[in-house]
Amino acid sequence: MNRFKPNPFLRHLALGVAAASVLATSLTQAAEPTAACADFYAHVNGPWLASTELPPDRARIGSFDQLAISNTRLLIRALDTLLADPQRQNTNGLKLLAAWYGSALDPAIAKAAGLKSAQPLLQRIDSLKDRRELPLLLAEFTRGRLGGPLGMVVMADNQDVRRHVLSVGGSGIGLPDRDDYLKTDATSKRLQDGYRQYARQLLQLSGQAHDEATLDALLAFEKQLAESMLTAVERRNPQATNHRRTLQSLQSEAPGFDWAAWARAAGASDDRLKADQEFMLPQPRHAQATARLAQEAALSTWQTYLRVRLLDALAPWLDEPYQIASFDWKDRLQRGLTKASPRSEQLIYLIGGRTGWEPLAQTLGELFVRESFSPQAQARANAMIEDVRAAMRTRIDGLPWMTAATKQRAQDKLASLSAQIGGPTQWPDYSGLTLDPKDPAGNFMKVQAWGHAQRLADLPRPTDRNRWDTSPHIVNAFAAGQNRIVFPAGILQPPFFDEKASDASNYGGIGMVIGHEIIHHFDDRGRQYDAVGNLKDWWAPEDAAAYKARADRVADFYSRYEVLPGLRINGRQMLGENISDLGGINIAFDALQLALKRQNLPATEANAAARQFFTTNAVIWRGKQRNEALEQQIRTGQHSPGPFRVRGPLSNMPAFAQTYGCKAGDGMVAEDPVSVW
Repeated sequence: MNRFKPNPFLRHLALGVAAASVLATSLTQAAEPTAACADFYAHVNGPWLASTELPPDRARIGSFDQLAISNTRLLIRALDTLLADPQRQNTNGLKLLAAWYGSALDPAIAKAAGLKSAQPLLQRIDSLKDRRELPLLLAEFTRGRLGGPLGMVVMADNQDVRRHVLSVGGSGIGLPDRDDYLKTDATSKRLQDGYRQYARQLLQLSGQAHDEATLDALLAFEKQLAESMLTAVERRNPQATNHRRTLQSLQSEAPGFDWAAWARAAGASDDRLKADQEFMLPQPRHAQATARLAQEAALSTWQTYLRVRLLDALAPWLDEPYQIASFDWKDRLQRGLTKASPRSEQLIYLIGGRTGWEPLAQTLGELFVRESFSPQAQARANAMIEDVRAAMRTRIDGLPWMTAATKQRAQDKLASLSAQIGGPTQWPDYSGLTLDPKDPAGNFMKVQAWGHAQRLADLPRPTDRNRWDTSPHIVNAFAAGQNRIVFPAGILQPPFFDEKASDASNYGGIGMVIGHEIIHHFDDRGRQYDAVGNLKDWWAPEDAAAYKARADRVADFYSRYEVLPGLRINGRQMLGENISDLGGINIAFDALQLALKRQNLPATEANAAARQFFTTNAVIWRGKQRNEALEQQIRTGQHSPGPFRVRGPLSNMPAFAQTYGCKAGDGMVAEDPVSVW
């Protein structure tokens, strides 16, 4: 049984490297410090938790957030300089960035522009009279990435990552998760009521007549889409989403909707997607539901739905009443904020996106790398990656439950894993994109359509393993497709990494992140991909069975953690992240031992280094979070809350117990330890 019963104040950092939640409990208010072997998270972070205030414009505050805020403010200063001195806008990307940022910073500009750029699409929605018009109308939402039910992306083909494949998916729902439509608990009801109010506000602001029956129909429509979608746990299984179709077969499977007309209008012209050419369809039931709704749902409901989806996408770029409505729904209700962050900070997030994948995100990265990243930092980070890789190599060799043949294939995969550090050497030139300094919402629509067209242009081309998909300013790290790990410059800073800091500190920070991302390629999802990144089974059956048994124990272990009263970690939903935490901290510690061995340190100094390693690791996961944001994270996310990213891995780690002299019965010693790697 896991001993910790966390109190209500946890936070989650929604980061690709690993989300963090943090405990601010009665432990932090205790007069006596918490013993390391009782609760190492509170032992290290107690004083910080007791003294740190959660600002009204933040759902969370902690190490990841503080660094992200620092990066954002650096970018704001650089953008202010760009706006003041146009001669510094010496690339096409920086000119576009300055135009968009400047247009959206001035509230008078958004107010004057209004819905001007959206009017043609709004008029098409209002004039919808025939179901046969729906494929072309939905294609406009697809082409503009405006939140309709059908999405279209180009990605590396998981059957042959040397080539691109088209993937047709999407969701088209306004609530955070499909389960929020289907559950009847208090939180789901609160979210349903909040979304209803938000939709009402969007319709009112745009001058659209409506009544309660209109909103009832909207929620019922979206519920049908939600029912057709996979659950969060189901979506984690690559095999559950590995479906292939042609336009011909999809037309037979989901009749009543002209799929070929939609695809052509969305940009997949006949020469890019022939009628008999296969594409990915991750959720066939969702496509069937969309086709069924195209035939059965009232056209007036389609009109309401599409208007709300469009206005929701545009709201952050429109004038203040729309921004307030969006804030009240997405930030106040879902995340517990009581105040909006400064507009300049909002714009950095909006332009770059949460993971740095938005079309113009790398303009921010270009600006950031100019200001803050050195070749020396890149060289040291690369050396650390090789140490962690070497530690993983040794760990694979020592696994008692894996046969020699599977070990060799695992070693082959590890050897072929490539790392991207810092940022790209060449930036996009954004040819063909022009923006209007007087129309922020119109600029958003132009940028999204341009990004969609750029990705579709990749379809006939071979993939490029060296391509950067994220922006370097992001405080995050990624286990990417094609057997890659990615570490943007944004996270290669204190407290995660400092080129002048000790090995112990760096391996406890970014070293653990490196280990975590490497293990992701061997977690319950990543292990299903081979050395080049193809979805291919390379496991001996007995080894796959042994892996599953160990992974099941990890899921059960974490599922016993209660985060809020009646709310536990979903060990299945968060399994990949927890496996990566458990393995990542171990191989990072082993890598530190390699570095210390080269230095020939005496035992006392080696023990001090181990303590510094574990302390830094606890520091990077500290933070505070509002209950609303925490609950949403547990319901929909894939990462365990931060305290358990310290307690869970370290309580299963013999090296930690040895370093601090922890014994059976202590809070930081698991009764029945779990491990995979």
